[in-house]
Amino acid sequence: MARLLIVHHTVSPATAELLDAVLDGARNDDIEGVRTQVKAALAATPTDLLEADAVVLGTPANIGYMSGALKHFFDTVYYTVQVDHRGMPYTLYVHGDNDTSGAVRSVETIAEGMGWERHRPPVTIVGRPGAEAREACWELGAVTALAAVEHAERRER
Repeated sequence: MARLLIVHHTVSPATAELLDAVLDGARNDDIEGVRTQVKAALAATPTDLLEADAVVLGTPANIGYMSGALKHFFDTVYYTVQVDHRGMPYTLYVHGDNDTSGAVRSVETIAEGMGWERHRPPVTIVGRPGAEAREACWELGAVTALAAVEHAERRER
C-alpha cells in the first residue's frame, strides 16, 4: 500500500481549516491503495519520511519564511533521506496574512536540494481562507494521494 505523509505546522484557525481540507481530499473514498499519515512538523521523523511515497507540506508564512517547525523537520531529515527519496513527489500549501512568497521559496529550495519533484504548484492563501482556498487544498490532498500511489507503483517495478 502506498503511503502519503502530511507534515504540517498548524497554529491558527486558518491553517487548521487548510489542513482539514487537505486531509479530506487525501482520504477521499474514490482513492484506493494509499494510507495517509499526518504528523506535526516537530514530531515527524526521518523514518516517517523514509516510509512515504509522497509528502504534503503545510506551513504558515512567518516573517517571510516557512515556520520554524517546518524548518526543524527539514533539518532533522535532510541528510538521512536525501539520497533515498530523490524523485519523490511533494506538494505545499502556505497561509500568510500578507505574503507567502518567501515561505514558498524557502521550502522549494530545500525540496529541490533533496531531489524531490514538485507535483503541483503550491497553494498559497493570503488572509482568511474561503471556499476557493479550501477547495484548492482538498484537490492538493487528493492529487498528492494519487501521486503516492503512482510513485509506489514505479518503485515496485
